[in-house]
Amino acid sequence: MFDTLQPGIWDLIRDVTQIFILAMALYYFFRLVRGTRSAQMMLGLGLVLVSVIGLTLLAKLEVLAWILGTLSVYVAVSLVVIFQPEIRRALAMVGGGALVGGAGTTHVPVAERLVSIVTRLAARRHGALLAIERDIALKSFLESGVMIDAPLEEDLLLTIFYPRTPLHDGGVILRGDRIFAARCVFPLTQRADLDGALGTRHRAAIGLSEETDAVVVVVSEETGAISIAHDGRLFQALGPDKLRRYLVALLPERRVRDLAWRRVVEDFVMGDNRRLRDVNEDGGRHAR
Repeated sequence: MFDTLQPGIWDLIRDVTQIFILAMALYYFFRLVRGTRSAQMMLGLGLVLVSVIGLTLLAKLEVLAWILGTLSVYVAVSLVVIFQPEIRRALAMVGGGALVGGAGTTHVPVAERLVSIVTRLAARRHGALLAIERDIALKSFLESGVMIDAPLEEDLLLTIFYPRTPLHDGGVILRGDRIFAARCVFPLTQRADLDGALGTRHRAAIGLSEETDAVVVVVSEETGAISIAHDGRLFQALGPDKLRRYLVALLPERRVRDLAWRRVVEDFVMGDNRRLRDVNEDGGRHAR
């Protein structure tokens, strides 16, 4: 009886394996192009192809079907050209181990650059509000700002947040290692238990962290103090070492991220004379 079932079992395993590989490939592909212009182009091209192929099959247009079959090779080449940036990025990610594992290998350099940038902003007392996108897309907030889509460069961010420049008001949204948009409007928290001394930047940081899983970094324009908002909580008075520690803990691969964050919070809460403050406990005493 086992011998009669064995071929069917192997067929099932083979089918499940193929479905799994295809699903993973589609998942990482859509994750790679999410929020990019190529995603819109892919959607438009997909709708056109589906419409033409559907019309050809329903109406039995043999000449059009022959033309489509002949042009299929050229369509494949054109797809490679259209998605060239995404393909290059995917190959780079595979080479660096970022797609499958690699917890923190991609994000640690980003954290280091952010620490350098934020520290310089704090030293100059240039107010700043930076939202780092994680799993929940910030598309609705992108629409309120000015699209930039530029590499994460220190001089560029310092210029954006320089006082009296057109883009210094509002927040900057970072996606991976790119500056995606500036002068974005974030929702203000409506909590009544916060200290009245909290400024608009800090309230916007808390508000965005309440609605999304973004990590929001704030630099006070008055004091130069650095804060981080995450999960509806504001942690203040961070030095470069603390800031680096939290960014590295909050930005690694998803399965490690929450555990790392809990350890950081517990260590900070249980530690001795730590300067980090939770708004829920002391009302944001070091605001602005």
